[in-house]
Amino acid sequence: MTAKAETKTNQITEGVIWKQLLIFFFPILFGTFFQQLYNTADAMIVGHFVGKQALAAVGGTTGTIINLLIGFFVGLASGATVIIAQYYGGRQEQKVHWAVHTSVAFSILAGVFLMIVGILLSRPLLALMNTPDDVMDYAVLYIRIYFSGTIANLVYNMGAGILRAIGDSRRPLYFLIASCFLNIALDFLFVAVFGAGVAGAGIATILSQLLSAVLVLSALMRSRDMYRLELKKLHIDTRMLRRIIRIGFPAGMESVLYSLSNIIVQSGVNGLGTDSVAAWAAYGKVDGLFWMMISALGISATTFIGQNYGAKRMDRVHKGVRVCMGIAIIMTLIMDVVLLLGGDFLLRMFTSDAAVREIGHQLLRFMVPTFVAYVAIEIFSGALRGVGDCWIPMIIAGVGICGVRVLWIWFGLPKFPTIIGAAFCYPLTWVISTIAFIIYYCFFSKLSKRNKEYLR
Repeated sequence: MTAKAETKTNQITEGVIWKQLLIFFFPILFGTFFQQLYNTADAMIVGHFVGKQALAAVGGTTGTIINLLIGFFVGLASGATVIIAQYYGGRQEQKVHWAVHTSVAFSILAGVFLMIVGILLSRPLLALMNTPDDVMDYAVLYIRIYFSGTIANLVYNMGAGILRAIGDSRRPLYFLIASCFLNIALDFLFVAVFGAGVAGAGIATILSQLLSAVLVLSALMRSRDMYRLELKKLHIDTRMLRRIIRIGFPAGMESVLYSLSNIIVQSGVNGLGTDSVAAWAAYGKVDGLFWMMISALGISATTFIGQNYGAKRMDRVHKGVRVCMGIAIIMTLIMDVVLLLGGDFLLRMFTSDAAVREIGHQLLRFMVPTFVAYVAIEIFSGALRGVGDCWIPMIIAGVGICGVRVLWIWFGLPKFPTIIGAAFCYPLTWVISTIAFIIYYCFFSKLSKRNKEYLR
């Protein structure tokens, strides 16, 4: 790593807070955008060239299962990001070295495990979700091909997390741009030209993910900084792995709870018919713009707070949370306007079916104004994760978001069997959980100003 790059990294603990947050945020945002384009490109192309059943399979039904299994690992990987950010901020070279090599080795082993589980359990899980019969075969084929490339997927996510932990959010962006363009080109080639359908979309995705994994590993191996990766030293340090899991497991479980609740919501939507399933899938790609933005801010908060916590800069920790919250609210309001004004154009990118688009419009008009209710959840949980305070946020999310969401689908949706009846559980749970997060953060968390141990 050059001296110039190292100076930029150190600015996280020294520079102007809002500038450093935005400098770090935008590459993550664009990177998340291009990462989402993997599945979005698949959905758009099969939706137009194959049909709405293929769109429902690739864009909706399979996504919840993928998020369930891959999301758990990404949550675990966030433990490595936090650990490395704290060690790097504190300039503890040996511990950074151990953490990097343990993390990459773990991602390879986890990739093998998830590949096997994903392939074997795909059909039973899709059946449990009441996947429509005309969608099932498409969904099983796509998801099995997708999970065949899990190792590359997890290696990229872990490598990108390591780079972001040391303050480098640009190179993961560049790698994703390259792999995303490859994915789009291969989608057109396999689906539109060769007529390979959802199988072609799945193959295009795993080949693109392989490219991103190769690029991120190459960047780690070429570095001259303390996070340099050496393949011959790749092993799992059990003490370091325990630390990573201790911090990452709650985040992984939180992701699983989100995904399980979304699977139950998806099963409720599946009972409303293929048009609703396709509309839900298309809407999910449109409102993904908001989730990309807010997720990038949460990652930025985690890294910023983690490095400053490791450097014992508690003044910057507290101010960073306030600044990040302000940025999130402003950007959410801007996103609301963009989605409400441009929603029709965006929906047309996924489907030309009039009935599907009308249901999608209903979802947009109902859901978009409620996004601001989620902001505090993402920023507070990201900040708390940065200091290793993960268990209570997991419990709040598990009960306040996931538990209530499931109860609504079981007992509320039968009384209001419409797409809006299914969607209502989201803003309901956001409001409840936001109140709980504010109370915990201000009065009981590691970052509470009432907690004297963490103000030293």
